[in-house]
Amino acid sequence: MLITRKKNNYMESFSQIFQISVWSFTLVICSALFFLFGRWLDSIFGTQPTFMFGLLFLAILLCIGRLYRDAWVEMKKLLKL
Repeated sequence: MLITRKKNNYMESFSQIFQISVWSFTLVICSALFFLFGRWLDSIFGTQPTFMFGLLFLAILLCIGRLYRDAWVEMKKLLKL
């Protein structure tokens, strides 16, 4: 019983670390893609930093909002147990 409890705690900690690393990877990739797309739009329309920074901030806000939503759902799951 004690061994399985330690193993479950270890796996739960590993799962949380993995989720954090996935979210950081997602934030970086989305920010880079939105930044490059904004830069491309700026080169077409001639509005140098407008779309680039706007889409970068949009990507960051969307990723943080989704992270907050997922954390909220996980917290509710833990409170129901």
